[in-house]
Amino acid sequence: QVQLVESGGGLVQAGGSLRLSCAASGSIFSINTMGWYRQTPGKQRELVATITSGRSTNYADSVKGRFTISRDNAKNTVYLQMNSLKFEDTAVYYCRLSWVARVYWGQGTQVTVSS
Repeated sequence: QVQLVESGGGLVQAGGSLRLSCAASGSIFSINTMGWYRQTPGKQRELVATITSGRSTNYADSVKGRFTISRDNAKNTVYLQMNSLKFEDTAVYYCRLSWVARVYWGQGTQVTVSS
């Protein structure tokens, strides 16, 4: 059984910063991809950023230059440093872990950016 526990969400003013963390536990294949997705009411969940166990990264165009994804393989933890936050970054942020045909999601953490 794999569990993902997210933390670090909250309320921040536009232009501010937040750091999200997601710790994975359980039987985890060492070669995997971890990532962050976000969702707002009435919209589909969208990719924010992903990072492989080899530390290759991928970002949505909307967050490039503002967000940085990183990971600690020894701790099975992924981080998302979010700088220069905008009102439109407001969403529930979900952590995702995947390998081969397995996909696991966290419970989500709310990020609210006030304008």
